[in-house]
Amino acid sequence: MAENIHVLLAEDDPSLGTLLTEYLELKGYEVTLCADGDVAAQRIQEGVELFDIAILDVMMPRLDGFAVAEKLRACSDMPMIFLTARSDKDDKINGFKIGADDYVTKPFSMEELLCRIQALMRRASQVVQQVENSFAFGHFEFIVAEQSLHSPSGPKSLSTRESEIMHMLCANKGKVVPRTGILQTLWGDDSYFNSRSLDVFMSRLRKHLKSDDTVKIVSVHGKGYRLVETN
Repeated sequence: MAENIHVLLAEDDPSLGTLLTEYLELKGYEVTLCADGDVAAQRIQEGVELFDIAILDVMMPRLDGFAVAEKLRACSDMPMIFLTARSDKDDKINGFKIGADDYVTKPFSMEELLCRIQALMRRASQVVQQVENSFAFGHFEFIVAEQSLHSPSGPKSLSTRESEIMHMLCANKGKVVPRTGILQTLWGDDSYFNSRSLDVFMSRLRKHLKSDDTVKIVSVHGKGYRLVETN
């Protein structure tokens, strides 16, 4: 699973950073440890294509994790996990708005973080394997392998989680996709926090589609969502 997977790890706590690096390397991952946000941003600028997944501490000197995430999302849609000591729901929602795929609150077990990494990489791999899959609706074309939404104004890169949700909606166009099914499939449970995260991603997808009035993601009360095309 970990073969050739390169992790960008931004963590300003030297003890935790070293511990995480050693643990992940023991599990077969290659890790680049950055001691602050500035160093992480520099590594992204030098070669974001070298990395497969980013793990970012939120509270870091110089540039915090949110700022680093914005720089990362401007050039890559790789899976991204936030590490934080904060438990405030608004902070977590803001993280997902920036484009995070997961959020781990300190303290956490190494095994939990590893499972979350593996889940994100497995989903990303499944998307890449579906090279031929594309879906046309309205003036859009969603290309699964590229995790991109194409329209007359040009292509729009989607995050891994956005792409996963869009794929579920497109594969069932016109049908109701149960909300609990999305949560169980992509997050692993339908807790309140995960449910709020899904709301954020749905809002982002609706913004991506707003340029075509004939296409909508409709909320079906008490059930889920349906991608509809009126023409």
